[in-house]
Amino acid sequence: MAHTTRRGRTALVAVIGGALLLGGCGTGGSHDKKVDLHALLPEAVRKAGVLRVGASFTAAPVVYRNDRNEPDGLDPHLAEKLGEVLGIRLEFQDAGAFANVLPGLMKRQYDIAMSGITDTREREEGLDKDGKPTGPGVDFVDYFMAGIGIAVDKGNPQGITDIDHLCGHTVVVKKGTTHDDLVQRQTKVCDHQGKQLKLVETDTDTAALEKLKGQADAFITDYPKAQYAAQTVDNGDAFQIGGPQIQPRPFGIALRKEDAALRDVLMRAMNRLITDGTYDQVLSDHNLAVGAIQNSVINGST
Repeated sequence: MAHTTRRGRTALVAVIGGALLLGGCGTGGSHDKKVDLHALLPEAVRKAGVLRVGASFTAAPVVYRNDRNEPDGLDPHLAEKLGEVLGIRLEFQDAGAFANVLPGLMKRQYDIAMSGITDTREREEGLDKDGKPTGPGVDFVDYFMAGIGIAVDKGNPQGITDIDHLCGHTVVVKKGTTHDDLVQRQTKVCDHQGKQLKLVETDTDTAALEKLKGQADAFITDYPKAQYAAQTVDNGDAFQIGGPQIQPRPFGIALRKEDAALRDVLMRAMNRLITDGTYDQVLSDHNLAVGAIQNSVINGST
């Protein structure tokens, strides 16, 4: 994908909803280039020289394991560049299923979480899908915009192009995701219409795509992941995207609420990558320039 200019990125963000990321919470620009960000890290992080990053390696092209069984994708590549700016190493740890990522962060199994996690008000405030409190919530350092994508069989034989078209069909999602919550809500809508929506949950994208080859009519996931599946599975002959990207929202690095100092320096480091062009290059390397943001902010979904 062609390199995205800063002017083009700004226009794109304004169009697809990235105004969420244009607020006054970001810190960056030329005046920030001389600041020693390593010195701003919490003392424990400086001494350790490493940040442990929790992730679920189930979401190519955002985060997965390559043929050498190494962490690969947008998130590990950006994390590597953040480590260079901060003078530390960001070390990925496998949380297993995506549904384990945020609980593992809260249990202090790692320091931060970076796993294509959508920044939502519910996650920020520690609410379940019904709006009931489940814990203290997390903070996010936002770094990417991604909407919902609908992966369907090649040729889209069921004519599924938006969420309303899911009624009467079998739909697969990855457990614990915002897409899982979305489809669960849609099942109630479909019940009222008398057209049952059958929900199938899996732990990985790979398992979801196997379901899509078989019993499922649609796979609801992040648009970049749906696009990647359409382009790569069976050399692009198995699936396609059903309809345009829906409801773009930010991805964020998740941190515990008490880690505000670390949160703030990570945001400054991300903005430095955006300012010096490294960020654009990383996204281009993974054919994800369409999701570029203008600047990183904290908790951009609220």
